[in-house]
Amino acid sequence: MLYIGSHLSSSKGFVSIAKDALDIGANTFQFFTRNPQGFKAKDIDPSDVQKFLKITQNNHFQKFVAHAPYTLNPCSDKPETREFAELVFQDDLKRMEYVPYNYYNFHPGSHVGQGIETGIEMIAKLLNRILTPEQSTIVLLETMSGKGSEVGSEFKELSTIIDKTYLKDKIGVCMDTCHVYSSGYDIVHNLDGVLEEFDRTIGLEKLKAVHLNDSKTEFASKKDRHEKIGHGSIGLDAIIRFINHPKLKHLPFILETPNDLKGWADEIRILKENFND
Repeated sequence: MLYIGSHLSSSKGFVSIAKDALDIGANTFQFFTRNPQGFKAKDIDPSDVQKFLKITQNNHFQKFVAHAPYTLNPCSDKPETREFAELVFQDDLKRMEYVPYNYYNFHPGSHVGQGIETGIEMIAKLLNRILTPEQSTIVLLETMSGKGSEVGSEFKELSTIIDKTYLKDKIGVCMDTCHVYSSGYDIVHNLDGVLEEFDRTIGLEKLKAVHLNDSKTEFASKKDRHEKIGHGSIGLDAIIRFINHPKLKHLPFILETPNDLKGWADEIRILKENFND
């Protein structure tokens, strides 16, 4: 079975997310835990959560992905920005326990000129302060495109963060197809080689989810510009090979393409038609 969904709005609560997912033919999804550019988070309604859990269980949903706001930067050069990241991170992990055993994805951050080693050290220290043995949520480091001073555009950077994290069983990786292609990993012509490098550097057992996006820009552009499936430089054929790869096909695939619900439904239909069970 192909486990595929898109990034859905959480503004109306969990039940609304589940219904939108079903409407577009999805069996997994992603949502922001709060305003992607801010601090405020919607209050959790326990009755809404219970209805949501029943819908997802009855419809055999795969694990879903919650996405941290873009404003989190645990390796900023500003103490107040790092403190903000820690407060939001801690609060989000507490909120995730209402819907246990799922994933929480975040962009590792930008070192803003302090150097990659300093950035990695700051990210690992944050994780070591907030991860707990009791939490059920697995925190995912997202692969990045390499623009500016981003941390995480190379597999070795993510590997070093994981190596420095004490509770390694609470951390994994989300691979973004647009980002890895833009950062210089050729998933179009050498997918096996990219996965072998990932396995050698991080370990494929740490790959927990995929952001499935085409790219508006060319290979190794170091830019983060998502495109609709089949309309970019990665192309539909490469995306189909990706979802059918025996080392990947069991993962939840999340569309972050520039689309609406109808567009995501069309993409999901096309990908399901080209998936080999």
